[in-house]
Amino acid sequence: MGGDLQKRVNGVLAMMGYMLTPDVTTGSLGVSNAATGNPDLGMSTLGGGFTVSRESRLYPLYLEGTLGYARYDPTFVGSSGAVERSVAANWDAYSATGGVGWDFPLSKELVFRPLFNFSYGRVDSKVSATQTGTGEEIDFLHNGRLNAYGVGGSLVLDYERYRPGNEIDVELRYTNIYLHSFGGSSAAVKGSADSQSISLWSRWRAPTGATMLERPLRYVLEFAHTTFLGDLDGVLGFNYLSSIGTGLELDSSAYDVAVTRTRLMARYKVGEHVRGWSIGLAVNF
Repeated sequence: MGGDLQKRVNGVLAMMGYMLTPDVTTGSLGVSNAATGNPDLGMSTLGGGFTVSRESRLYPLYLEGTLGYARYDPTFVGSSGAVERSVAANWDAYSATGGVGWDFPLSKELVFRPLFNFSYGRVDSKVSATQTGTGEEIDFLHNGRLNAYGVGGSLVLDYERYRPGNEIDVELRYTNIYLHSFGGSSAAVKGSADSQSISLWSRWRAPTGATMLERPLRYVLEFAHTTFLGDLDGVLGFNYLSSIGTGLELDSSAYDVAVTRTRLMARYKVGEHVRGWSIGLAVNF
């Protein structure tokens, strides 16, 4: 099963590429493949970013981070030449990505932000205790681990226009992070993936006319689109995802609390051969 295992390892590292940056289109992703016989996939991420000193043009350092988890359960067919049998594996993938950038103002409301990104990922494999066998591939599937590191960068154009009557955010981003395995529990299992994406994210916020917590209650409209490139192109059966969202934002800045704003969003997502919905929660500090 070596060739098939190698293909799936490269695939799971490519899948990890969906979890490397803050992206509303892939922040909560579950793909059901019951009709095709392929394994299902579930993925969740938690991430965000901020400029350390937004008011100071002398020190506009930008920091971001993303944590991701995915569950993927591939099935392999092993053969000794005379007998074939299926081996069902349970793969848990974890990732942590950081980004360090610098804001270069192009105007009062538009900045250009290059970022250096670095990632660490891990894939843990387990199979049922009743499935036995020998060989490095079988040993990896039984209780193996694959480590991966990622290095790359992003280029961002960030537009922010805030007025008392409404607030507009638009962000255009290109990301390229190369993932490569290292160490792990088996020298026979290695992988790599070139994770690239281009994303557009936009948001409109305006008061509803109602007041809560001594501040205006805002409604939120959102649109996002991500095109996947490199090894992300088609690895899950599609090469783009679009998201349309709406929600409410509660402003708690009148009180002495760490969280200044809380947003609850409902999003409808669509891509090639896929469609679905998600619920998202975000906070501002």
